[in-house]
Amino acid sequence: MTACATEPAANHENPENPGNPGNPENRGNPANADHGNGRASRPGCVITADGTYAARLALDGECWFPERWTLDGPEPYAVPLPSHQPEEPGTEVLPMTDGRVLIHRVTAGRHAFSLLYPTGPGTGELPLGAVECLEEGSRLWLLPPAPDGEHAYALAVGRGSTAVWLVAGGAFGPEHLAEIPGRCSGGVWLDGTGRMLALDRFHGGRTKTVVVDLERGGEVSPLLQIAEDSNDRLLLADADSGLLLIRSDAPSPGHARLGWGVLGSTLPVRFPECLRASDCAVTPFAIQPGQVLTPERCAVALRIDGPAGTWVGMWRPVERQVHHLPAPEGWLAGAGRLTEDGLLQLPYSTGAVPCGVAWLEAPPVPVDAECARPPERVAARPVPLQQAPLTGRAAPSGRPVGQDGPVPAVLALPFVSALPIVPIAPAFPVARGERGAGGRTPGGWERVELAGARPGHPPTNRP
Repeated sequence: MTACATEPAANHENPENPGNPGNPENRGNPANADHGNGRASRPGCVITADGTYAARLALDGECWFPERWTLDGPEPYAVPLPSHQPEEPGTEVLPMTDGRVLIHRVTAGRHAFSLLYPTGPGTGELPLGAVECLEEGSRLWLLPPAPDGEHAYALAVGRGSTAVWLVAGGAFGPEHLAEIPGRCSGGVWLDGTGRMLALDRFHGGRTKTVVVDLERGGEVSPLLQIAEDSNDRLLLADADSGLLLIRSDAPSPGHARLGWGVLGSTLPVRFPECLRASDCAVTPFAIQPGQVLTPERCAVALRIDGPAGTWVGMWRPVERQVHHLPAPEGWLAGAGRLTEDGLLQLPYSTGAVPCGVAWLEAPPVPVDAECARPPERVAARPVPLQQAPLTGRAAPSGRPVGQDGPVPAVLALPFVSALPIVPIAPAFPVARGERGAGGRTPGGWERVELAGARPGHPPTNRP
């Protein structure tokens, strides 16, 4: 790759900083409106983990409305789900695998959640409840679709701590599941059950990735710490192969780079030179699933933004180059899904084709392609966090510069350096469905009972 660079840390990756509405890329796109959600940039649409549905905000004249896409049929088609009034640009939508769409609206600091579904010519709406926080600087946004497609979660940043809420699929409306000390961002699922959630935790002036066990009262453990003074974030993870895509400034302080590693491997994180340049931003958005024993051969889809526009890159850890492919016209940038066969599914919308899907095939792995050191497996899949290597030794310094990065002494560090590893005590031990004293969490969040809110699931037919 000759004209790409790792993207600077997004505004939402440091919860201490608000979004940047002055960025031209953020104007006029509802997916990029901050609107108190804590994320300055999101994909143009969201796809379920199994690829059956997608959801986005669509534009009709000057009015935004939710739209659900069905993707698993012979041809994709869209179903509009307008409400009685237009949606605000910062409204979030998330598809469920039963065909309904979760919508997250923000009004005067209150975050309300409902499920939308088609009812003949109209739209049915099931209110689920709301949460609010009166603290200045508090933010909440939806996490990526859960692996099971039946539950939806949100991340709420409050004063000095971050809460994980179950906002759809529970029995009692929004449920407070976990409270993590520090201010968190990101959100990556590490397993196929929706139990292990990785978050980027900003604490003590540095960002490190931790894992929250949602079935053990929000137990928090360290996952990613390349160097003591580095900022390390997890961008993507594949539960089948354990492949992790990482952004860290460990190899070049002050400048974040893309790297990769394998959960459950004793080998260090690597930072390929082909993912580094000076005039583009590179963001991974999909990993090829199903490659259980060969994570280095997983195709990774990249969104590349540069002076010439936005296009798609395809890359594998086993290779030392990025394949550049043109994006389809009207691509909902940042949205896409890779299949086990290496086919990249890219949703797009144009005036002529308002609901379309383009398919790109990942280039085959060259016969002579080989990894410098094939990743070692130390545990069978799936890998619980407790079985991942969370301790190790730092590599000696003074090694020559190598092809995979400019600072091999840093590249040779394990996921978590040889610092004392202790569980991170939760700011507030949470039992499922509990809230803090006085109805508020330690971060200042509180569930709000809404008239007509019903957490149950009405019978729905898959339209």
